[in-house]
Amino acid sequence: MTERAPDTLPADLVIHGGIIVTGETQFAASIAIRDGRIFAVGDAAAMPAARETFDAAGLHILPGAIDVHVHFRDPGYTHKEDFESGTAAAAFGGVTTVFDMPNTIPTVADAAALTAKHAIAASKAHVDYGLYAVLGEDTIDKVPELVEAGIIGFKLYMGNTFGRIPTPSTGAMLEAFEVVAPTGKRVSLHAETNSVMERRQRQLVEAGRTDALAHLASRPAVVAVEAVARAAILAEWTGARIHVLHISSAAELGPLRDAKARGVDITGETCPHYLMLGAEDYARWGGIIRVNPPVREAANQQPLWDALADGTIDMIATDHAPHTPEEKTRAEIWSVDCGFPGVETQMPLMLTEVAKGRYSLSDYVRWSAVNPARIWGLYPRKGVIQPGADADLAFVDMGRTWTIRDADLKSRSKVSPWDGRDVTGMPVHTMVRGRFVVKDRALQADTKGHGRPVHTFQQMPAAAPRHADQTIAAATAVVAPGAAA
Repeated sequence: MTERAPDTLPADLVIHGGIIVTGETQFAASIAIRDGRIFAVGDAAAMPAARETFDAAGLHILPGAIDVHVHFRDPGYTHKEDFESGTAAAAFGGVTTVFDMPNTIPTVADAAALTAKHAIAASKAHVDYGLYAVLGEDTIDKVPELVEAGIIGFKLYMGNTFGRIPTPSTGAMLEAFEVVAPTGKRVSLHAETNSVMERRQRQLVEAGRTDALAHLASRPAVVAVEAVARAAILAEWTGARIHVLHISSAAELGPLRDAKARGVDITGETCPHYLMLGAEDYARWGGIIRVNPPVREAANQQPLWDALADGTIDMIATDHAPHTPEEKTRAEIWSVDCGFPGVETQMPLMLTEVAKGRYSLSDYVRWSAVNPARIWGLYPRKGVIQPGADADLAFVDMGRTWTIRDADLKSRSKVSPWDGRDVTGMPVHTMVRGRFVVKDRALQADTKGHGRPVHTFQQMPAAAPRHADQTIAAATAVVAPGAAA
């Protein structure tokens, strides 16, 4: 990097020599940055003078990935992860924006808990972030205050997972969708039918099944199929926007496609572990592979890849869910905590498939950056390399081959089913709003607290609630016939 003066120059930094990747194409160009945003993209000779320049020769420059599904465990479970370690891991993985889930202690269920969590994130985050609030039986009346206090969206647990957030009844789901629909916010769904899973797990325990595959047996794909179909019906009726988290099976794609064809505002994500791991991997990894929904039979992998390619699945996320090695290696599967880290490994895992020729680098940029930004109302501020956008950049060496090692992860969780996996493609530098957070694979000084909330500029399309005259709020507001006015 070379120095230029004076401070009044029109650009803070100009990046030369890299290959820029968009959702449609890639091309050699320079990037000028001023005040944290991209100022110009074009030929090197056309770039303005700058205080500094950076040589990105040999590297592909991608929009920083947006991971809409992470669990940083802060507050309440910081022995597993916190916002500092989790966002450092994100930066090492080329991820520049994260959406953190609400199953912490306390649960993010009211404005006070949300405000406290915002303070934690603001003081620790290396990358930008959004915060979810929980949507359930007891929080329907909290929707207005949660929106006002600053959320990226709501999380509704249709099935149990870590933290044991209570699962709302279908009646409560309908009412919750009725209340959220006019706000325009999107509801992310853990789409597994709780009653089926609870019953099957109880029967498996009674039968003496404690092996790792018993977890898969307790949650067959039908629990997701039913949940996706049910949620889509309720969203269609109310006009609520919904997002299906961690799609794990080919069977879910049917109700998802059907709902999209009917015009339901429904989107979906999948994760690397559903694309690249299968039931045969339980023999090697045991409880380490336990996650909700479970890693399923390998026959599900290609349909999920195909669904990404044809747009049925909109994006890649990670469900980064860290635990300690002791919590992941217990002998009985039912006592093993569900989940494992992924925010740091998603990009190299997916880039390896680019190197194999499975899909293009532009495909990956759409799934990891453009689509998340569009769907969550952050585009064109995020997810794209063009003038006016935040300078969130992942500088990738596409030819770099290396091996993922749990011991090297920046997450506090040093246990995953990716340990020892060879990959091709490494995020070498990561920039958030014009500032290097990771440079030459080293976390830069004083970037803790650099991250900022993204809900402040989120612009969702105008809300489109339906059947507003038939909501429970409308029905109970009607004066009963014969009653005094």
